[in-house]
Amino acid sequence: MLAKSPKTIITTLCFAFLVTGSVSWGQQADDDLIRTLVNRLQLERYKTTIRGLTQFGDRRQGTQRNARAVDWIEQQLQSFGCNTQRLTYTFGPPYTFDPPPRAPRSRRSRSSDVPDLTTVTGGDVGRNGSGPGGSSIFGYRAGTRPNRDLNAQPDARIRQLNVEEPVNGERSEVYCTKVGTTYPDEMYIIGAHMDGRGVNEAVNDNGSGTALVMELARIFSSPDVQTERSIRFALWNNEETGLNGSSAYVEQRKAMQGIENPVGSGLYPEPRWLGMIQHDMMLWDHGAPLADGSVSHEQRPEADVNIEFQSSSELANESMQLAFVFKAAADKYNTDYPATVGPHMTSTDSTPFMNEVPSISMRENERGAHTEAGWNPSWHTPLDVWSNFDDEDFRLGLNAAQTTLAAIAQLAGASITETP
Repeated sequence: MLAKSPKTIITTLCFAFLVTGSVSWGQQADDDLIRTLVNRLQLERYKTTIRGLTQFGDRRQGTQRNARAVDWIEQQLQSFGCNTQRLTYTFGPPYTFDPPPRAPRSRRSRSSDVPDLTTVTGGDVGRNGSGPGGSSIFGYRAGTRPNRDLNAQPDARIRQLNVEEPVNGERSEVYCTKVGTTYPDEMYIIGAHMDGRGVNEAVNDNGSGTALVMELARIFSSPDVQTERSIRFALWNNEETGLNGSSAYVEQRKAMQGIENPVGSGLYPEPRWLGMIQHDMMLWDHGAPLADGSVSHEQRPEADVNIEFQSSSELANESMQLAFVFKAAADKYNTDYPATVGPHMTSTDSTPFMNEVPSISMRENERGAHTEAGWNPSWHTPLDVWSNFDDEDFRLGLNAAQTTLAAIAQLAGASITETP
């Protein structure tokens, strides 16, 4: 009997979801298997991995703290039994360092009931809509400019971690692969960027996504877990300078897809891409800014995991289908927070892949509509530090991990070997 193609699997699962509102994930044994794998995700382990990343400060590209973090990630992946490799590339002319801060928006007149205030980060507050009184479904807008001022960080220890400025030159990023038993020449790519900025600890952006990918690598690399198709766990560098690390990967490796090397060896250095799933900022869904630019300290009750695809991409339909497969996984296996699907995938490492393979991005908020409207005050600021987050925040990231683990376990054909 011929095996179903990955596209057929994605299409079938998505159609079932759209028609019935749920997906039949196969026999009860499959459901038990996925629940067993999902239960291997533990909040304290996830937090411990994020905590390990904070020792390197913001992990800004072009610094020794970034290079040491890449080494640490590689060592952790190797300890899981996941065979690692590195991709190298040069960052420099014609590139530049981090893009300059956005120029201040021109100030427009406000109605008398909308106060002219300044946010805690120094940005103007105003409504970002065009309704009566400047009202907007997104609420007030707070400043979102990245911090580059060392002295803006009040914690002396964190300031010291982030003293070094970046230099142009060679960069490296690490990835590891779970090789499929039946279709080693096909794979799903699970990604997150490990670099950050803002003179902070880069806990949310993007320690949260990096730790998620590392935890999935740990679980799928367990000796008792097999997958029919390969899975690659990639930790991109240079996301903050314009998706340079993920773009270098696509440029260097897309032509290698599905080619056996050496011929007859059964080895595929770059299995054919079936789907790309990016994870970027997973922790903070506290709602829209208030009139004074502040954001609630509490995770909002309606917090959710946002699954984004890009409606303008060449593979928009296939990417949408993939997104709904992940939505169905969240509906069935997430323990605390649901997931939603949106059509705008903005400024993320899945972008270089989106015209090559079905691609989605998972986040805490919609990037363009929420994050860039100031919903997360820690984004690229001194507030992205461990002490600014609590277990409700970390649990949102864990639920995103549950979503991806459950969906990929199904798509890659995971199984568990019973102990004799």
